[in-house]
Amino acid sequence: MWRGKGLSIWVTYIWVLCSVSCRFGAFGQDPELGSVRVVFQTSHGDIEFGFFPNVAPQTVEHIYKLVRSGCYNTNHFFRVDKGFVAQVADVVGGRTAPLNEEQRQEAEKTIVGEFSSVKHVRGILSMGRYSDPNSAQSSFSMLLGDAPHLDGQYAIFGKVTKGDETLRKLEQLPTRQEGIFVMPTERITILSSYYYDTKTETCEQEKSMLKRRLAASAVEIERQRMKCFQ
Repeated sequence: MWRGKGLSIWVTYIWVLCSVSCRFGAFGQDPELGSVRVVFQTSHGDIEFGFFPNVAPQTVEHIYKLVRSGCYNTNHFFRVDKGFVAQVADVVGGRTAPLNEEQRQEAEKTIVGEFSSVKHVRGILSMGRYSDPNSAQSSFSMLLGDAPHLDGQYAIFGKVTKGDETLRKLEQLPTRQEGIFVMPTERITILSSYYYDTKTETCEQEKSMLKRRLAASAVEIERQRMKCFQ
């Protein structure tokens, strides 16, 4: 009887361990990234990040919708606490450009807290929220260091894939203390954003095409300018 019970417990333990490993990666490794990449073009350089759709599917879907509709354009990083977080402001109130009705409806949605066992380490993306665990909207942080006290308290939904040099630039900017927040003294603007899928296209191809278009436009502008002065 005892041996049968012991075997049952052992099998259950193995099943749970396998489930956790399959979802979050064995031995604490990162969960699997989806194929979508988002690029924030900031006033201090580009930051690229990807999503963890198996960890926080509702959060990922929400943030991705905000990106696709251009909600983060003209928004800013309102908080830069060296070694801790660089936090993007809520797009309602954080943008300099007004929101259209579709953007506002999505930005004002609140997302259920999708807490996981993924750790808060440098490069991780973590949703901001109020005291209500289900109050996240559009503000999120990019971790600038390890923050184990946040583990299990805030929804992790992705990580930075490129642009750590930009984050390091942000960490060197002058700041001021305002309550519990360490805030940059200058506005760190998200000038624009775009997204692409690593399975179907590459960022380098897009950049190459954009450069060719810009070069062609410059040639045409110069041609028209010279024509006017003749």
